[in-house]
Parts: sequence; structure tokens; C-alpha cells
Amino acid sequence: KTINPLHSTDSLHSSTDVSQGKEKLRLKQEVGLISGVSLIAGTMIGSGIFMSPEWVLHHMGNPASSLLVWAACGLLAMFGALSYAELGTIIKESGGEYIYILRIFGSFPAFLFAYTSVILVRPAGLAAVCLSFAEYAIAPFYPGCSSPQVAIKCTAAACILILTIINCLNVRLATSVMNVFTAAKLLALFVIVVGGLVLLAKGQTQSFQNGFQGTTAGIGTIGVAFYQGLWSYDGWNNLNYVTEELKKPEVTLPRALMIAIPLVTCLYLLVNVSYLAAMTPSELLSSGAVAVTWGDKVLGSWAWLISLSVALSTFGSSNGTFFSGGRVCYIAAREGHMPDILSMAHVRCLTPSPALLFTSAMSLIMIISGNFTSIVNFFSFMAWFFYGMTISGLLYLKIKKPELPRSYKVPIIIPIIVLMAAVYLVLAPIIDQPQIEILYIVLFIFSGIIFYFPLVHFKYHPRFLQTVTLHLQLLLEVAPTTRDAN
Repeated sequence: KTINPLHSTDSLHSSTDVSQGKEKLRLKQEVGLISGVSLIAGTMIGSGIFMSPEWVLHHMGNPASSLLVWAACGLLAMFGALSYAELGTIIKESGGEYIYILRIFGSFPAFLFAYTSVILVRPAGLAAVCLSFAEYAIAPFYPGCSSPQVAIKCTAAACILILTIINCLNVRLATSVMNVFTAAKLLALFVIVVGGLVLLAKGQTQSFQNGFQGTTAGIGTIGVAFYQGLWSYDGWNNLNYVTEELKKPEVTLPRALMIAIPLVTCLYLLVNVSYLAAMTPSELLSSGAVAVTWGDKVLGSWAWLISLSVALSTFGSSNGTFFSGGRVCYIAAREGHMPDILSMAHVRCLTPSPALLFTSAMSLIMIISGNFTSIVNFFSFMAWFFYGMTISGLLYLKIKKPELPRSYKVPIIIPIIVLMAAVYLVLAPIIDQPQIEILYIVLFIFSGIIFYFPLVHFKYHPRFLQTVTLHLQLLLEVAPTTRDAN
């Protein structure tokens, strides 16, 4: 397989057709503006806004500073998304950071990103959100005590299997699920916001008096606070993973970003204000689950609605994470960085089912092992390392290749700000609070070299792999997809 040059405009079309006697298999373009907004907002609004506020407050030391962090995280996510929107109109291919790094910096760094993302980061993130779903979904059945770990893991595994079936059957079904659950979680956040406004109207403003008093944050702790806040905004870049499945991507991509991210940012700020109106900072810090504590204080006997809302929110977020995560695996395989079988699509459903099944299997392994939560937290700095690399690629294209056609342009100051923030988020916690786990993560990433040179660079393909691929094709009813020039 060859790597297409940067100016390539290859993309997958929306259906199957017959040309010169050959049937061409392509993924469908089913994602419109509403589904795009749902994918972004639905993935961003997961368990973070119900869990992270206490940790942001813990690291910042006071309510006013924590609200500034939430606002800054939203602004940073917006700047990053706008930068990605320009990249998406230059390189009109699915794959997000992977395809941008591949086209700009070449095969080796793109492989390391794909290897890290497909094997560990995406499956671990999906498993973490599904475990959050399971914990809240079964909590009402175990009042007054902790839910058994076996029940939590079985429920999380069932969630992943349901998502696998939905996403393998039909793209439109998957996006419809996103739309429904996004509407449900927005309604839940609206209830929390209205409850907070009622409390403020009654004069419960004690948490906001002397709001900056007690600030204890240093350079490193601010970075950790941003990690917690940005975890809640994670998903701002998900639409770039499915560019080829967008209807009119040059229009839909930037519009969806400009609608979804400001909406989520405003909701997050209002929800945090509502939390602080219902609880003192000390009560919020001692809460194991902020939203549940808020429900107990404000809704009384109806507090169970909050557990249901969090379950709906995390299920919808899991669906968005699964939808986009499977595309990373699919695109990497299509470019020769993963086994060929993962680059194929179902001949009738027109979904990348092998890649989705692989993502599902890796996530189930993460759930069974159960020792991955701390690893996910440490991978936040590597995520921003690759975000920074991608943004630096955009700056390179803006300076060195301004002639490349693009339907959307972002002011150059915006990617510069994002790049500076990425450098800070990567370096500050390491310098201030170095931990050995970070070294383990870096070693894992560069262990990809062992696979890259024999299998990708020197194109060594064991003969038995072809036999395995053919048998899997027959079993899964999949075939290679084609790409035509626009």
C-alpha cells in the first residue's frame, strides 16, 4: 500500500455502485448537521461533568478559580476544534489526528499514534465510561451499600456488546441512538441548571462570597486541574474521525463544532454554579459523586432521577466514543498500519464491522482486567502531546502550503494558543510532580517500533495471515472498501 500525498482528495462515497463491471463498496455518508452536533455534544457530555467538579475545585482551592478553569477548558476545546475544522477541510479523510499526522509528518509517527490509540487509549477510555454507566445504572438496586464489582463489570460488558451490535448493524441506527441520548442528557443538565437558578433566586450564594479566597494552585496543580476539566470536554475532536461519513463536510464540520462546543461550555458553567449553589465547597469536596449529592439535597425523593440521568449520559457518551474509536482502527488498517481485515466493511450493512469488533474485544479485556483507571489518567498528557503535534502540522500548512484549497480558515493566533497550551499541559505536571508511570507509558508507545519496522516499513507479511484474513472475510461477510477522487 502507498501513502497518498498531502494534496490528495480521496474519500469514501456514500453507497455502492457499479462501474466498469465492478461493484465498489463504500461507507455511507449518513452524518448530517444534527447528528454531527449530537456526536460532539453526546461524546463530550459523559461522566465528567457529574464526577470531575470536585477534583477541579480540589486542585484550584476555591470556587471562582475552578469556574475560570471550566471556562478556559471550554475555550481551549473550542480553539482546538476550530483548528481541526480547517484541517478537516484540507485533508478530507476520516481518522482525526491519525490521518493528519500521517499526511503531514509521515508514516512512523502516525503508526505510533494508531498503535497507542487502537490498542490502549480508545479501548481504555470506552471501558472507563461503560464502567461509569454500569455503576450508576445498578446503584438503585443496591441502596445504602456499594454495588458488587462482578455486577458492575457484567453490566459494563453488556453495554459494550449492545453498542457493538448497534454500530455494526447500521450507521443511521448508531447516529439515531446518539441523537436520542444527547437530547436526554441535555434535558438532565437543564434540570440541574434550573434547580441551581431557583436556589440562587432564594439567596443561596454563600459559596460565591469571597470566591477567590484560599487559592492554593501552583503551576503543576493547575495543569492537573485542567486535565480533570478537559476530561469532561473530551470528544471535541470526534467529528474529524468520521469526515468521510459527513454530508457536505466542508459545511457540516465547522458548523457542528460552532454549535456543540459553546453549548456544552455554557451548560458546564451553569451546572457547576448549580452545584455550588446547593453545596458548600467543603461539601462538594467530600462528595464521592457530586451529581448524586446535588440530587439528594435538591430533589429529595426524586434523587434517583440523577442516577438515571448519569446512566443515560454515560451510555450516550460510550456510543459516541465507540462510533469514532472504531474509525481510527479502520482508517489505520486502510493505510497499511493494521491488519487488512480491519480495513474492510460489511457488504450489506456498509459499516466497518471488523474494526468495531476489534475495539469491542480490546475494551472487554480492559473491563475484565480492571487495572486501567490510573493508566487512563496518565495518558491525558500523551493525548495532548498528539494534539500539539497535530496543531503544529496545521501551522506548518498555513505557513508553508497556503495554496492548498480549504473552505474554512482559522486565524493563525488560535492554533498558536492551542499549541502553547498543549506544551504546558504536557510538561507542567511532569516537571512539578514527576511520576514513574509516565515513563512506563512512553515505553509502551515506543514499543510500537518492534512492530513498525518489520510489518510496515519492510512490509513483511507472514503467509498464514492471508489465509486467516480470507477465512475472516467469509465469516464476517466483509470486503475491502474503495476510494474515489472527489
